[in-house]
Amino acid sequence: MPTTKRALLIAACGLAMASVPLAAFAQASWPTRPVRILVGFPGGSTPDMAARAIAEPLSRALGQPVIVENKPGASGNIATDQVAKATDDHTLGVVINGNLTSAKMLYPKLPYDPARDFSYISLIATAPLVLVAPADAPTGAAFFAAAKKGGDKWNYGSVGVGSVGHLGMELLKTKVPGVQAVHIPFQGNPAVVTALLGGQIQMALVPPGLAVAQVNAGKLKAVGVTSGRSVLAPNIPPLADAGVRDLQLEVWTALVGPASLSKAAQARLATVMGDVMRTPETRTQLANQGWQAVGTSAEGLKSRVAEESAIMKSIISSKGITIQ
Repeated sequence: MPTTKRALLIAACGLAMASVPLAAFAQASWPTRPVRILVGFPGGSTPDMAARAIAEPLSRALGQPVIVENKPGASGNIATDQVAKATDDHTLGVVINGNLTSAKMLYPKLPYDPARDFSYISLIATAPLVLVAPADAPTGAAFFAAAKKGGDKWNYGSVGVGSVGHLGMELLKTKVPGVQAVHIPFQGNPAVVTALLGGQIQMALVPPGLAVAQVNAGKLKAVGVTSGRSVLAPNIPPLADAGVRDLQLEVWTALVGPASLSKAAQARLATVMGDVMRTPETRTQLANQGWQAVGTSAEGLKSRVAEESAIMKSIISSKGITIQ
């Protein structure tokens, strides 16, 4: 080989080899200071508990403190907007379904765009919802027969207009024609349960972490879960057993960053979040809180958001639901 060609080949190989450690160094050099995780709900809420379940193992993996900050308001949209607009390369957010799937359709003046303003990192955990009713309610298909007979004199509760409990029930009504129960919003799931116990409402979709305890105590009746059999509610049958077909509905939490988040940060987080979500410690802590640990790639989270957004768009449009 001529000397000139040999020299060029050696130089090209040298550059290619040099790029690998440089890329690895860039990834390893992030973060350079403490990382903030913003949560749009109060301390003790399910999104807050999910954020705190990953904060400590994430801190150990990153070698920097990971601080959870609660910024409640507007169903989590205030904190989500702050994440979207963060420019410090060290601000992340733990969000729920609605912030990424239905908020844009529900809030005409939503200040962020879920499709453009975020770096999707990973799904954290999921949970089905449990359709619960007063303890003396019938079970299975007989429950829906009673609901049809009750017409619009029956009510159902949720934690607010546009919540997964609200939209999920409207979706369920499309799967069981003839159910006309009217929506009543409440301030939090504990208030929903109190209304069920007091006879103000006849049904509600609530997380298993809340439902299972009430059902086991004999205070509420579980009609079914909005998924197949779930390890979070092993003794509660799927709603499909009561004749509700093609209803797959879950609540979930996810880790996101702003669209401006550096590629080094995204790459590092993709690696360490996979490790964090596989640890028995994290999985057990989430399970104790009523979550099933998942963990996904960024593409997996994007696919989940796109699929669910299409379902929610159909319900919101057909029912004319908006929040000013």
